[in-house]
Amino acid sequence: MTWFYPKGTLAKGGWDVVVDNTLPGWQHTGLRVGTVSGKSLELEANNNERIIFALEGKGLTVDYRIAGEQWVKVELAGRESVFHGPADLLYVPLNTEVKISGDGRALVGEAPAKNSKPARKITKDEVPVFVRGAGRESRQVHNFGVPETLDADRFIVVEVIVPSGNWSGIPPHKHDTFIDGVESNLEEIYYFETAQTRGSNTPNNDPTGLLRVYASDERPIDLLEEVRSGDVGLVPYGWHGPASAVPGSDLYFFNIMAGPDPDRSWNITDDPNHAWIRDTWHHQDPDPRLPYKA
Repeated sequence: MTWFYPKGTLAKGGWDVVVDNTLPGWQHTGLRVGTVSGKSLELEANNNERIIFALEGKGLTVDYRIAGEQWVKVELAGRESVFHGPADLLYVPLNTEVKISGDGRALVGEAPAKNSKPARKITKDEVPVFVRGAGRESRQVHNFGVPETLDADRFIVVEVIVPSGNWSGIPPHKHDTFIDGVESNLEEIYYFETAQTRGSNTPNNDPTGLLRVYASDERPIDLLEEVRSGDVGLVPYGWHGPASAVPGSDLYFFNIMAGPDPDRSWNITDDPNHAWIRDTWHHQDPDPRLPYKA
């Protein structure tokens, strides 16, 4: 199986990135990234619920039609880049036809759903922004697609920003076995962007990060990848973390998770060899560089 896809290797049908169930071993989550400046992109009505927003650019115009209803037009504000605070978002349920136009690059997160939830626009000012961890394990999280924020059917979606030299996904953890109230069974997609670290005057022509995934049981998986803008990492199971930003580089990733569990929860188990890291945060302050804003 292939679990890491460099930029360009998942281009399909006018999209720069397409992750769906045509990839071997993949079934619960999907991802699309595409440029809409000068053209539009369309999504058919099917069993996927979706969340839509601009990675960068002035913004998007989204026309959508839920089965049996009229077309609705929504304007979504964009942002300078993924490192300049949240953008507006739109959630649409299954059985919804979508047309995306505007100025920028659009990201669509998808997951097969069974229950129709209300369409909802979330403005950038409504997005919960948290700084998680402490010290060099500080990272910024945009919690717009967690159960406490969004009434979706299956998926959990977030954005994460890791400033230069910091570590995210630490301690390494897993969510690959359903234990009610203890651990969830969720496959996960990472979509990456990288940039010269904010505020630096030293040119960085190759901003990079790192992604680590390794086996938690008899199922084999072993990734240690250098990541750049446009790369995609898939985590079907196993311990994953860290996702780290190389000094001089800032790292962004979009996460979408979903699975076969009876509920929509994000319960994790830390790798016991690294769980002690959480205790060190009580004696450190969060990174003062965060949060990054517009």
